[in-house]
Amino acid sequence: MYHWGIDLGGTKIEGAILEGTENPAVTHRLRIPTEAHLGYEHIVNQVVKLVDMLKEASGRVPHSIGIGHPGTLDPNTGFIKNANTTALIGKPFNVDLEARLGIPVKLANDANCFAVAEALIGAGVDFNPKPEVVFGVIMGTGVGGGLVVRGKVINGKQGIAGEWGHNFLDESGGPCYCGKVGCVETVFSGPALERFYASVSGQKLPLKDIVARAESGDDAYAVQTMDRLIHFFGKAIAVVINIVDPDLIVIGGGVGNIDRLYTDGVQEAKKHLFNTRIDTIFRKPKLGDSAGVFGAALL
Repeated sequence: MYHWGIDLGGTKIEGAILEGTENPAVTHRLRIPTEAHLGYEHIVNQVVKLVDMLKEASGRVPHSIGIGHPGTLDPNTGFIKNANTTALIGKPFNVDLEARLGIPVKLANDANCFAVAEALIGAGVDFNPKPEVVFGVIMGTGVGGGLVVRGKVINGKQGIAGEWGHNFLDESGGPCYCGKVGCVETVFSGPALERFYASVSGQKLPLKDIVARAESGDDAYAVQTMDRLIHFFGKAIAVVINIVDPDLIVIGGGVGNIDRLYTDGVQEAKKHLFNTRIDTIFRKPKLGDSAGVFGAALL
């Protein structure tokens, strides 16, 4: 059975057809621009256009389709909320797409799609037995999370399960776009790390340069920025481990490329666990930028 998935981003919409869960080979894959500035109806039209393009390219018709998207579908109202693609907010996105496509549409937050893809066909594949609980983290422009239990995405009563990036962490992070102060996202997202470095050094640098300077040891401010990341990452991820005790944590996004997270970061988390050791495995993702669209197909 072929699986169809759409990854809806702020700048592009990507669609893919997979042969199946056991053999997740991609038969077709296409991208078109989102053009979100043109509004909600245009976004819906673009998704329909991409599905039509995949139909033509493959000669197949989907029986259902999974879509990963910014924000979350509130299960109590049926409307999208918490999306940085603001045109989606307050809209019954799945209902409108089902009306246009004539097939069932399964929606999930993009971090959830990342998590389920890595759990089933990425970083979790070589576990024996298979990991029961996987927490997928995206640490990039923002910070998000997705929780997968026994191969299924956990959405929660309010559709916010896994939203680790908006737990309170430290007031030094400052105001968050969500209206709160000191969220995880404000402390160690990529832009947050760059802001902190600029605040202590008086110099603006991209994150990759800050990381390189910290690794060389020639820039005390860069070292301070990375040490602060490790300190707060350990505190923040330990909360997740204490609550859901995952077998595997996969860290995606640009910040997730920082090697110290998998050594010093893990040891820092250990300090805050309700346990004498840390058995949770931390891994980098295996699917790269394909995780989102693969996860959507697996929905």
